[in-house]
Amino acid sequence: QVQLVESGGGLVQPGGSLRLSCAASGSALVTYSMAWFRQSPGKEREFVAAITWTGGTTYYTDSVKGRFTISRDNAKNMVYLQMNRLKPEDTAVYYCATNPSITAVRSTPAYWGRGTQVTVSS
Repeated sequence: QVQLVESGGGLVQPGGSLRLSCAASGSALVTYSMAWFRQSPGKEREFVAAITWTGGTTYYTDSVKGRFTISRDNAKNMVYLQMNRLKPEDTAVYYCATNPSITAVRSTPAYWGRGTQVTVSS
């Protein structure tokens, strides 16, 4: 059974930074691609970033390019999302997700975490 647990959310001022973490359980996960999604009130869940199992390739939605960085530590079964220069429009619940395929993880992940709230406000 795959379990994903997010942490690191909170309240931050515009221009600030946060680092989200996702702890993954499941022995096969070291070969799975990982992703972050987010959902704001009244909006559909949207893709934010993804990383291949080797960490060698990353993908980002246009609105976060240059500000967010996804990374992973396979030895610890952890995935991270470093978020810099945060904007009020980044406010959302952020979800960790996984799938063996880097293509599928960006659209239809097989497993989801429960999410962590990020609020960007002064």
